[in-house]
Amino acid sequence: MNTPFTFKHTQPTNMDPTKKYPAIFLLHGMGSHEDDLPQLVQEFKEQCHIFSLRGPITQHPGYAFFTIQEVGQPDRAIFDKVLVALQRFILEAIDEYQIDPHKVFVLGFSQGAVLAQSLAFVMGNLVTGIIALSGYTPKFVTEEYAIRSVDHLHAFISHGDYDYVIPSQWGMESKEIFEQFGATVTFKQYPDGHGVTPENMRDLVTFLAQQLQEEIQ
Repeated sequence: MNTPFTFKHTQPTNMDPTKKYPAIFLLHGMGSHEDDLPQLVQEFKEQCHIFSLRGPITQHPGYAFFTIQEVGQPDRAIFDKVLVALQRFILEAIDEYQIDPHKVFVLGFSQGAVLAQSLAFVMGNLVTGIIALSGYTPKFVTEEYAIRSVDHLHAFISHGDYDYVIPSQWGMESKEIFEQFGATVTFKQYPDGHGVTPENMRDLVTFLAQQLQEEIQ
């Protein structure tokens, strides 16, 4: 693939060359890397393509997808560029690999969740579902972008009650925004800070397994 992103890809085991398969795209948080999130979706390695992307910006001790002016305010010029690049990556992956375009999921944590939610709005039915962990929806996405329908979308949005990085209220606001635009939302809160608890992981796995099963039927 012709892409600015460093990424890791695993393909379904025992692939049938006549079939197309679901795909999960993973977007890490600020200061992390492409090895951070695959553990969350280990259960789906046999049936899904899994792409874990590295943010293009060095951000100690790892990387970032975009910089911020302050919490809740991404640097718009950088954010716009990375969002376009992510759309292109997903579209090229669908074209190049054996990916079912009706089974495309994006999972992100923190700023990765911000991007997952934004991608859902700008890509419309090209994204089947999202898992957004401890993120938010930037106001300019729904107010200034040319957004597409999310009536079809199933979203899992979760947040820690004691999140010291991104306020838990922003997770609730994301839930309400997606519901206002017609998406089906599963919203969960946990007695945790800015992280993913074992219960959170179990819930997102249950959500994703259900979505994949529904898509297969």
